[in-house]
Amino acid sequence: MSARRAHRRDLRLVPAAAAAWIGAAAAILHPEVAVPVSAGLWGVVVLALIAAWRAPGRMRRCCAFAAVALAAAAAATTHVAAAQPGRDRVAALPIDGGRAIRFDVVAVGKIEQTAVGHRFDALLERVRVGVDAGRDVAVGVGVPVLVRLADVPEGLDLGARVRMTGTAWRAEPGGRAVLIVDAGDDVRVLTPPVGIWDAASQLRRGLRAQTLALPPPAAGLISGLAVGDTAAVTSELDEQMKASSLSHLTAVSGANCALVVGLAFGAAAACRTRRSVRVGAGLAALGAFVVLVSPEPSVVRAAAMAAIAMLGVLRGRPGAGVSLLTTAVVVLLITDPWLALSLGFALSAAATAALLLGAGPLADGLGRWMPRPLALGLAVPLAAQLACGPLIVLISPRLSVYGVLANAIAAPAAPLGTILGLAACLGAGLPVIGPGLAALAWVPAAWIAATARMTAELPGSVVDWPEGLWGLVWLAVVGAAVAALLVPGPARVRGVAALLLAACAGVGVALGPVADVRLRGEIPSTWAMAACDVGQGDAIVLRSAERVALVDTGPEPEGLTRCLDLLGVGRIDLLVLTHFDLDHRGGLDAVRGRVGTVLHGPPDGADDARTIDDFEREGVRVVPAVRGMAGVLGGARWRVLWPRDGATAGNAASVVVEVVGGGLPATLLLGDLDASAQRQLGAGSGAGLLASYDVVKVAHHGSADQDAALYERIRPAVAMISVGENTYGHPRDETLRILRGAGARTARTDREGLVVVWREGGALRLWHERTPP
Repeated sequence: MSARRAHRRDLRLVPAAAAAWIGAAAAILHPEVAVPVSAGLWGVVVLALIAAWRAPGRMRRCCAFAAVALAAAAAATTHVAAAQPGRDRVAALPIDGGRAIRFDVVAVGKIEQTAVGHRFDALLERVRVGVDAGRDVAVGVGVPVLVRLADVPEGLDLGARVRMTGTAWRAEPGGRAVLIVDAGDDVRVLTPPVGIWDAASQLRRGLRAQTLALPPPAAGLISGLAVGDTAAVTSELDEQMKASSLSHLTAVSGANCALVVGLAFGAAAACRTRRSVRVGAGLAALGAFVVLVSPEPSVVRAAAMAAIAMLGVLRGRPGAGVSLLTTAVVVLLITDPWLALSLGFALSAAATAALLLGAGPLADGLGRWMPRPLALGLAVPLAAQLACGPLIVLISPRLSVYGVLANAIAAPAAPLGTILGLAACLGAGLPVIGPGLAALAWVPAAWIAATARMTAELPGSVVDWPEGLWGLVWLAVVGAAVAALLVPGPARVRGVAALLLAACAGVGVALGPVADVRLRGEIPSTWAMAACDVGQGDAIVLRSAERVALVDTGPEPEGLTRCLDLLGVGRIDLLVLTHFDLDHRGGLDAVRGRVGTVLHGPPDGADDARTIDDFEREGVRVVPAVRGMAGVLGGARWRVLWPRDGATAGNAASVVVEVVGGGLPATLLLGDLDASAQRQLGAGSGAGLLASYDVVKVAHHGSADQDAALYERIRPAVAMISVGENTYGHPRDETLRILRGAGARTARTDREGLVVVWREGGALRLWHERTPP
């Protein structure tokens, strides 16, 4: 068979995969028409099969392929239609108003740390709305769970049955989740993991324990490379991995599955077993690996592809990579249609397709200017970055400039770190052997960590990129143009690609530096307070008589850097860290070396202590904030109204600051204060609150945990909500209703971008970067 014909055979299931993907996505976004659409598709499938039976030659094959593609779409759509009645029943539960609800769930996803605690995916078994007087309602849908605890409760892991009391809100249409559960801190493990889930949990914990004595930050990376457990990865290393485009190495995917299957198959072959035994060993190892790392979309896709490949080996027909990928996509979308809108699943499939189809031609093109081995080494990460970049900007609108180089440098260490880490995981608990293997795994992990650090520290390592669909399309065009320039082809195609790149560069300059210069000129020079658009986090700037205070730094330095540049802020006279959650102190690198005094809330743990020590080493004055402290900022006066002396770390101990006078509007900044602490703040005369405030920074990004009486008492003219895209439902509808009831004009950074406030002629003025919808 010719290579061209074989290639066509590799691609013959691509229409089926595309049809299944489109059908599943359409049914999820419009479930109300899933039933008639699925019925119609099955009808067309029957007609296509009849046509294939009656049609001659080439037409028969076309009709047969059309029938297969339509059947894939129909099957995925039918699954959505069959599941929708149960999902509608869950969505109809009376959960509004922040009422207390009891949830019984089974954890089906790994426990991940967030800025406010932990989250995990769970299967919701039973719900009781109205904890005391309600009745149990049996359900069976998947939900994401938010737990607002600094430490994971004992026994909470994959496979655990858990009872929680908290609140919930309805998820956005189009997602797998019907509800999002906010368990607060009331979490009780009914039954810890048992059987294989318990064994997997012990192995993961054993691997983490063996790495504790190894030098950081590489020690925390070992579990990530081996089993996708990033709990021990420091926030600094995590940022460096993202900036250098290496974070995928801690997301278990196809490469890990291939290593596991290959090792098991090879071991069985070394024992001279039959082909069926080798395949069985590979499949068994693959199943155990999926349990160990948790069945996330990328893992499921990679596992399905590996399983199909092993079945091909069993039949003596090891298929081509694209055929395996498309078959896996079809099977997975039929069995789990909600993967169609999973960005992780799309990234995994795109990266695999890029490596199968794009790495070879790119290596041929690069080989014209460099040795063939080097060209191959660069072509693999380049193909993956060109394919995945447009999707990644939907998550984080920025580009890693040195990502391809970093991946090429880290490539030799990644599989070695994975294999040694897995061996250390399996050897957990064995004296000498387990710790020895963990120590060996530390070497490639340290290589990767050093690569991430060095590339992240290079000048211009990350550049901002437009958000949303426009950013996706623009980067896709840039990637296609780059590929056309590198891959051997007609000179006319390369000329068009060069023109496209030049046009995109011109647009980028116009929308980037030029747009920022224009925006800087539009910001009123008399601004006194600004809420920076830093995503899901807080960063509030206050200015009086050319003195500047910054309250929190947001989750990442890039957003804060842009905001301070737009405002023309250089020196930070006073930095207030209301508390040490990542969404309030993650952008500290943006202000290093230009802070005079730091006022901070109660620290909790080694990371917080290290942050304080770093400032003290720089010669910064560091002061713990307690109620009653006061000072001046230019002509303005500030007071700390919370926390009380001796408070323990957490949202309830957020630093609350009042700022008045000196040209500033009377401002109250509530940090992440919860409703209970808000009630204490507003109770009695000891709080010293003003009768009203011009501006209030709404607590905790507009979460439901608010005291309506406090807002009613202070009657703010402007309620500032510093918020970005999030899975918490912030700002919650009930909070927005509270603010409207208090007579406040709500200003949201997620919709309005940078927001500034000032006084002019006795009137309060407000300017925003974007007009809200």
